[in-house]
Amino acid sequence: MITESARIAPDVVMRPATPEDAGGLARARVRSRAHLEPWEPTRPEDYFTSQAQAARLRSQLEECRAGRTAPWVLDRAGEMVGSVTLSNISLGPFRSGVLGYWIGVDHIGRGLATAAVTQACVFADAELGLHRVEAGTLLDNVPSQRVLAKCGFEEFGVAPEYLHINGAWRDHRLFQRILNDRCP
Repeated sequence: MITESARIAPDVVMRPATPEDAGGLARARVRSRAHLEPWEPTRPEDYFTSQAQAARLRSQLEECRAGRTAPWVLDRAGEMVGSVTLSNISLGPFRSGVLGYWIGVDHIGRGLATAAVTQACVFADAELGLHRVEAGTLLDNVPSQRVLAKCGFEEFGVAPEYLHINGAWRDHRLFQRILNDRCP
């Protein structure tokens, strides 16, 4: 389980998600809904409520306790401005996880995504002992691809019809970052 927090900007802390973050995440999701819609699965209307975010957090935290997920929020003095999640964590000889992240519309262009992805990789290596982190982007999500490149990720393929995003199965560019070459 992730227990560490890190300051990723003068006014933003990346910290482990807690159940108390539900309301703040719901508000951030409402503010950023139109901005995030092209890049995400189609969300039911209730996804944008505190109750749905609380249920999502409970599920994530259960997965966290089982060692399969590591969820963080980006907290700016109590305001949620984004989140980062390592999911599908696999140990043993694979030692890998899948990275997902979003930044609220009011906070893009400040380097928060780059700082958060970098910090997630530090945590993945130091706290989780992972060997690699994987991420995928829609083919035309150039801003996210730039973030991943800045953070040391390399493209390793294209996955046809990889995820159901914004109402259709979409092709994705796949990226990975090798964190270390330690034996498992």
